[in-house]
Amino acid sequence: MPSPRIFPAAAEHAVQRRVGLALRSRVAGDDAPARAARIWGAKGERWFTGDDPIWRVNADAAMFPGGISALLLQSLHPSAMAGVAGHSGYKGDPWGRLQRTSHYLAVTTFGTIADAERAIAHVRSVHRVVRGTDERGRPYAADDPHLLRWVHVAEVWSFLTAFQAYAAEPLTAAEADLYVEQTTRAATLLGATDLPKTVSELDEVMAGYRPELASTRAAREATRFMLLNPPVPLAARPGYALIAAGGVALLPAWARWSLRLPVYGPGIAVASRAGGLSTALVRWGMAGLDDRAPGDRADVAEEPV
Repeated sequence: MPSPRIFPAAAEHAVQRRVGLALRSRVAGDDAPARAARIWGAKGERWFTGDDPIWRVNADAAMFPGGISALLLQSLHPSAMAGVAGHSGYKGDPWGRLQRTSHYLAVTTFGTIADAERAIAHVRSVHRVVRGTDERGRPYAADDPHLLRWVHVAEVWSFLTAFQAYAAEPLTAAEADLYVEQTTRAATLLGATDLPKTVSELDEVMAGYRPELASTRAAREATRFMLLNPPVPLAARPGYALIAAGGVALLPAWARWSLRLPVYGPGIAVASRAGGLSTALVRWGMAGLDDRAPGDRADVAEEPV
């Protein structure tokens, strides 16, 4: 026997649509429907199809906590964090940065090869002028293949870990390996080298970067900004807190320790449940958007990285 409906269907759908619109506007921008239409409406060959693991992962709501995890993890490399702090404007325009990144992910995952290659060429042109010195006094360059490799593996590890933890149907071991391999296509064209192609290799590469990682002042500032002072309205902060908790729960224990995040023992289970709940709410909200075409999930995929 179906459970009784607490609110009228129309009212429930109105709330669902409001949640979906608010999420999409923040993550993908107010012009998200038009941009999604361009991605899906473009004619031409694509790297991937709906049968590929990269579509499933990059289109799922688990990308929300996965994106938080990726940003926190990436910040532990002093050179990567220096580049973000010095050139990305993440504090002054955090949503703009998020929307540009989410659009790049959507184009390179779901778009035509021609559009994906144009997006990659644009990012490469931006990277060429991003230079500086990190807190250790060491020079960095955004187009350094070794640095690009770290940003890539931290992102892929976080997205995959989030999907396996919070998706309704996790990938099989073989699908997870294929996902890791498929993510190398855009990253290689971007300039990263020696990329892992299996989950085992991904874990090995992550471990290999450990000696280079450190909790710098800039990393701790970014952590406080994302977790304690997020640029979201007060009404939306409880929901954001659930997503952020889910992202923190995904981090390896050594990363939480480095970032001075007090989440251990039973706290991890609580944070993980928050991640599962927030992912389900995001999935529910996005499903309420009437203007999404059948099979159109790019507006979900335009997530934080």
